[in-house]
Amino acid sequence: MRIAVLISGGVDSAVTVHRLVEQGHDLHLFYIRIGMDNGEGDCSADEDIEMCRMIARRYALPFDVVSLHEEYWENVMEYALRTVREGLTPNPDMMCNKMIKFGYFERRWGHEFDKTATGHYATTIEQDGKVWLGTAVDPVKDQTDFLAQITYQQLEHLMFPIGDMPKAEVRAIAMATEMPNAYRRDSQGICFLGKINYNDFIKRHLGERTGAIVEIETGRKIGEHRGFWFHTIGQRKGLGLSGGPWYVVKKNVHDNVIYVSNGYDTEKQYGHILHLDEMHWITLDPWKDSCRNVEITFKNRHTPDFFTARLTHLGGREYIVESDRKVQGIAPGQFAVIYDRDSRICYGSGVITGRNIESEIPGTI
Repeated sequence: MRIAVLISGGVDSAVTVHRLVEQGHDLHLFYIRIGMDNGEGDCSADEDIEMCRMIARRYALPFDVVSLHEEYWENVMEYALRTVREGLTPNPDMMCNKMIKFGYFERRWGHEFDKTATGHYATTIEQDGKVWLGTAVDPVKDQTDFLAQITYQQLEHLMFPIGDMPKAEVRAIAMATEMPNAYRRDSQGICFLGKINYNDFIKRHLGERTGAIVEIETGRKIGEHRGFWFHTIGQRKGLGLSGGPWYVVKKNVHDNVIYVSNGYDTEKQYGHILHLDEMHWITLDPWKDSCRNVEITFKNRHTPDFFTARLTHLGGREYIVESDRKVQGIAPGQFAVIYDRDSRICYGSGVITGRNIESEIPGTI
């Protein structure tokens, strides 16, 4: 089988290449370069590319660096900055997978191959004559929540060769085969920023505007912030307040006010209801719109834990998720990722809206 392999220079994609070579496939390796605005902080791309070249030479495979810099900034970063500007919480990794890795890349290069393979921790499941996105064996590394906006056409063309392996085994293979990156650390944080601080990046594009930090229970101003766009619902660190912990529980975008609540056990940081819009089903709607109090599991952030809940269709692409236990930091703009009752199949995802939180203060989200 002719396979395009997206590699990053990390251990996961290197072991992906190793497994596919062992299986006898015909591989062509690709590195997608996205870079940063003004040419800064490109996620150590030069080092990554050299590591990819070493892997390609080791297995005598063709390797190309392809640039999708402009497409990334016109799509993923435009979405991220617009979302932050509106006071919402974006997920650029999810959009990058949908629009760049499996969007532009597939249309320009990947479509020439039988499959495209990546080092994502996920699986594919064939069931009822359809292909479904399946969770990885390793729950800690599972990345289906970053893939929950891809299309069925994209999914059909994808392979996840290490999704059936725990991370420890992947690392062990890299060490046993003496991969040049066997001891390289996993990347952390938002890749496109490289060494640039997230707040510095946001400041460059959105600037600063001083506003009040208000204790929501008392209405008392207890500090100041540099702009609501630097903060997200559920945030604890970076507020600069004494006597904490303090959690961001609401934002008034119109008046540039951040509302906080004190204490680890403050109920203001929790909720049970998530209102979703723009619901996207990857393969198909498993309930064909007859969805009322259906048992599911879900995630609203990248975590190994699944929440049990009930899903109800309100009409159109609007749904309600009623969690069986309280959920911390329900942030409008984030995605709620929907799974089956056994957390085995990832069905898709919807955008969390501000309707999840009772509006005690007009204009808040």
